[in-house]
Amino acid sequence: MSSPSPYQFEVKVSTQFLDEQSDKEKGPYVFAYTIEIENVGERAAQLLSRHWFITDAHNIVQEVKGDGVVGEQPTLRPGERFEYTSGCPLPTPVGTMKGIYTFVGDGGEQFDVPVPEFLLSMPRVLH
Repeated sequence: MSSPSPYQFEVKVSTQFLDEQSDKEKGPYVFAYTIEIENVGERAAQLLSRHWFITDAHNIVQEVKGDGVVGEQPTLRPGERFEYTSGCPLPTPVGTMKGIYTFVGDGGEQFDVPVPEFLLSMPRVLH
C-alpha cells in the first residue's frame, strides 16, 4: 500500500462575465476567472506550467499550454496560497474550462494537480 503524497494542493475557482469587454450580439464573450491555489500538504513545491482545455458551446476544444501562470512560477510552502486572475474570450456565450498545473516538488519530482472543470456563462439578460 502506498503512502499518501506529501504534496497536496487545493484549487478554487470563481468566474465573472466581462460585459464591457464582450460583444453580446456576435462575440467574443469575455470571461475573467480567479484561481486560488493552496498548499495543504507537507512539502513545498513550485508551479512550473499550466495546460488548459477550453470548450465552447459548439464543443470545439482549444488547448492552451504555457509556463507558469500570469508570468509567475510561484513556490508554495505548506499553508501558503497563491491567487491570480486571468481572462478567456469565447466565441459562444457559454463554455467550460478545465486544466492541469504541473509542479516540481522540493525533492525534484514532478507531479500534476488537476483543475476541475468550471463553467463560463454569460448571465441571462431579461428585457
